[in-house]
Amino acid sequence: MSLYLWVKAFHVMAVIAWMAGLLYLPRLFVYHSAEEPGSPASKTFEVMERRLLRGIMNPSMIAVWAAGLLLVYLSPGLLSQGWFHAKLALVICMTVLHMFCARWRRLIAAGANPHGQRFYRIANEIPALLMVGIVILVVVKPF
Repeated sequence: MSLYLWVKAFHVMAVIAWMAGLLYLPRLFVYHSAEEPGSPASKTFEVMERRLLRGIMNPSMIAVWAAGLLLVYLSPGLLSQGWFHAKLALVICMTVLHMFCARWRRLIAAGANPHGQRFYRIANEIPALLMVGIVILVVVKPF
């Protein structure tokens, strides 16, 4: 059980890092959208967004999935619990959002920003809603 607890602790730390990135990157998009493409501020935002995605978000997402799968391997009984299936569905949604953020970053960097500030403000709220659902499922285990 000791290994399980260490993996679980690592999983939680990776989740925190991933969530920080998912909450911050869309906010950077809001500010970046207000800048003229090619301006010095726009270039600064491009660097910040790329470093956040590649240096923090991608590694932490991979760590979340790796530790999560290892937790299931160490405790296969999780697969028979309804709350776990719902949690997994929300984590998949979070992963899809991560992929959308990566795509938006590439488009913005190419000068083809597909959305305005309002869109990114709304997108900025999605990770928080997913997190609320995940935490409730993990802690309360309603079903």
